[in-house]
Amino acid sequence: MKVILLEDVKGTGKKGQIADVSDGHARNFLFPRKLAAEANKSNIAELEAKQKQADHKLTKELATARELGERIEKTGLSISARVGENGKMFGSVTNKEIAEALQSQAGISVDRKKIAISDTMKSTGAYTVTVKLHAQVSAKLNVEIVAE
Repeated sequence: MKVILLEDVKGTGKKGQIADVSDGHARNFLFPRKLAAEANKSNIAELEAKQKQADHKLTKELATARELGERIEKTGLSISARVGENGKMFGSVTNKEIAEALQSQAGISVDRKKIAISDTMKSTGAYTVTVKLHAQVSAKLNVEIVAE
């Protein structure tokens, strides 16, 4: 019997796949637990429509992420921090502070968890930070730390 999997089923397949399973497995396990639906013409058409819609949404998200990445790469941030002698800071600049500065200076809202700092920012100077916007898109952000 051919079924459309509505959820990931171990040993059978992933969500959205059409799988060929035994009649008993489908009737006694998959259907009662709502893990699968029968693969008839209307269900297959509905699955294809959902996949087209999901693909369209993914391409739209990717285009938005690329556009935002271009804006971020054109932007430079300046963060002021308290420093002691020799330009050493009393702490370090975190991804939360970078996200707040990006919001206030450029009007770009990015989750702090998407900002990756390669090396610690404990002194004044220029740094490059990576902002991961999408699985396929990441942007470089130039951050300059200046003394207060």
